[in-house]
Amino acid sequence: MAKIRKFALFIVIMIVSGGFFNRLNAQSNYYVEEQRVFYGGLVAGTNFTQVDGDYFAGYHKVGINVGGIVYAQLAEHVAASLEILYSQKGSKADVARGTLVNGQPVLITKYNININYAEVPVMINYFDKRKSHFGIGISYSQLVSGTENLSTTPVVPIDLTKYPFKKSALDFIAGVQLHLWEGLFLNLRFQYGIIPLRTNIPPDFSRATQYNNMFALRLMYLFK
Repeated sequence: MAKIRKFALFIVIMIVSGGFFNRLNAQSNYYVEEQRVFYGGLVAGTNFTQVDGDYFAGYHKVGINVGGIVYAQLAEHVAASLEILYSQKGSKADVARGTLVNGQPVLITKYNININYAEVPVMINYFDKRKSHFGIGISYSQLVSGTENLSTTPVVPIDLTKYPFKKSALDFIAGVQLHLWEGLFLNLRFQYGIIPLRTNIPPDFSRATQYNNMFALRLMYLFK
């Protein structure tokens, strides 16, 4: 709970700061109707995720993606953006899968990974005349919590705590923001791990390394 409270405080500070800069600055930009250099807003949407390396393909795990965003205009059509997010990632099996565990054939009947991050994406964005924009960047994440659940037939004792998730993550990001109306945008984002989610997993159970892999669909609203 302490980590969640600190994270919520960061979001509030960022949004308040964005509103403060909005009132102070008056230069040309492509995000809101008034002329500003800095401006902030809120983002909320859904992650569709998988973990590459767990042998279960498909973006079947659904989580939330919420937080705040601040833009800073660098040139006429270019702006940097900084976000502070709460982002849920992971993996979920949609079908049963047979494998070997300690040399014994088993059927994995249920499997899921739930990973929650406090995330800070930093991007460079290019804007067109309609204010729609696309960008690329990197995202640093700090692990808030992570759980893993596995059911097999026959039941095989597997100590999943031996293979913990890394405390931090670094991802590549690419995304498109479509301007819908005034300060409202629709965002589609792809994100993939630069460093592994974890390593040294037994080969019968998974690949030795695993990576986060996700798409996000979000709405963003920038304050005037």
